[in-house]
Amino acid sequence: MTQWELVEWIEHIVPKLMQEGKMPGLSIAVVQKGETVYTQGFGSRDRERNLPATPDTLYGIGSITKSFVAIAILQMMEQGKLSLNDPVSMHVPFKIGLKDKPITIHNLMTHSLGVPSLATSSVAFYKSVGFDTGIPFGSPEDFYRLINGAQDQIVAEPGERFFYHNAAWRILGHIVQEKSGKPFHRYIKENVMNPLGMKRSTMNTAVFNNDPDRITPYWKKPDGTIEPTKFPYPNPEDNLPFSFIAAAGGITSSANEMAHYMNALIAKDSGLITSESFELMQTLHIERDPGYYGETGYGYGLSIVPDFHGRKLVAHGGSILVSTALMSTVPEEEIGVMVMGNSAKLPYEAINESILALLMGLDPEKSTPWLYVKKRLMDLTGHYETYMGIESVDVKYKAGMLYLESVTPFAKTSTPIIPVDTRIEKTEFYSLADGVKAPVIFEDDKLFIERYVYRKV
Repeated sequence: MTQWELVEWIEHIVPKLMQEGKMPGLSIAVVQKGETVYTQGFGSRDRERNLPATPDTLYGIGSITKSFVAIAILQMMEQGKLSLNDPVSMHVPFKIGLKDKPITIHNLMTHSLGVPSLATSSVAFYKSVGFDTGIPFGSPEDFYRLINGAQDQIVAEPGERFFYHNAAWRILGHIVQEKSGKPFHRYIKENVMNPLGMKRSTMNTAVFNNDPDRITPYWKKPDGTIEPTKFPYPNPEDNLPFSFIAAAGGITSSANEMAHYMNALIAKDSGLITSESFELMQTLHIERDPGYYGETGYGYGLSIVPDFHGRKLVAHGGSILVSTALMSTVPEEEIGVMVMGNSAKLPYEAINESILALLMGLDPEKSTPWLYVKKRLMDLTGHYETYMGIESVDVKYKAGMLYLESVTPFAKTSTPIIPVDTRIEKTEFYSLADGVKAPVIFEDDKLFIERYVYRKV
């Protein structure tokens, strides 16, 4: 793989997907063997003023913040201030759980509390777009009243099931705050970001808002239009006791500074924590539902895919609805990709995984399932007609699925069709009505549906 091939691929796929997803601005960094080998901005960090996105533009990285929190917890462990097997209730006023099997710090770090998500981020984020749930959420006391009222929400023993859980990471942030004696956001800045040279990265919203190279966040409405809005996290400096509200996803950073962070995760020798602790972060502790590459799971603040083209993929995405990001690394290959945008709903996995595949010497399009599957589905779309055009149907692609759409003098229908083979190696689908499957089969330019054979026009 040459530098020219890398640049050509990125500058082909990124503008295309930005156009499809109506993403105003995006920044990217690619690292290899400890060096930043590509960094670039695309589009506008501020659409109204047409200010360009740059590699130094600050974005909200959302839940990638969790891996920073994991480092802080592991620092506390190494200092003897806590054990990962400690019941959470030893350190903060957390009261729910099973008597004989308490929820531990390890359970918080692996989203394995046995409690489904309590939607604490929704309570916080909805306010930023003008919708208030009415739930009190202005102090640690409000937070724990909400959490400790969820005893009847327990559905599994700790460690048994994965439920992605933002509240768990706010509790971890509170533990960092209690054990360090510092507001959570200040501790992360001083003990994780600054030592890595991440001088502009911050959770201080006032600092973010005053930075000349920062995004305008954009809310993507249900109808697909976007409008500027404010950064959804409040400034932790204004409410120091509740600084840990930012622990679930409050960091803002740039592509260039996140390149430093990726290299620290890959090398495992930054001095923040021991190499053994970095390895703990990147070890699969609990399984999740399988994905494109088979087995997937979660470490400490990081998602793990054991077999990404024969290597371990260590990654994490982040979304605060009005800013989104994805960090993906393959430590064995010493490569990583960071992509961030100032709105939502862009297939970052396709961008990151295709770049990683290219760096591994693979064909990026054929080796990236999302791209491959979408192309196969798009090839099947179009207008199909029976003999003499008496009956017709349109095959359309919407939100990752194909739909059969038909308009007759008697009805207008839109029916999803499900692939028999999720990789679309075979073009056999089915529709489902009242529990009964009906085959829908594509063969060359022909479409077989019940009594009819339609031909693509």
